Amino acid sequence: MTSSEKVVVTDAALELLEELRAEHGDVLFKISAGCCDGTGPMCYRTSDIIIGANEVKLGDADGAGIWASPSIADIWKNSQLILDAGPGTGAGFSLDNGRTTHFLTRARILSDNQR
Repeated sequence: MTSSEKVVVTDAALELLEELRAEHGDVLFKISAGCCDGTGPMCYRTSDIIIGANEVKLGDADGAGIWASPSIADIWKNSQLILDAGPGTGAGFSLDNGRTTHFLTRARILSDNQR
């Protein structure tokens, strides 16, 4: 597991990330606000997505930025984001769609002195 103050990346997520990078090159993550793609982490080629001026970088997964809208970033402000991978397929246009493993997020609430 690799970790930083606000983001932890499991070995399973690192393995899937490595597979996707081998096929697609540089990638990044966006945490959706829900609706059609749910609230899971969506993985995209960096060349296929534009990061909006108001979007907030939550952290990195082995160098791949994890971005969210301000409203979603506010939800995560008191939590450590744990990027993991598990059985199932990704959603929408995420690069993990159609595979047997997909990215997912977990959270750990941070204490006042950890924020």
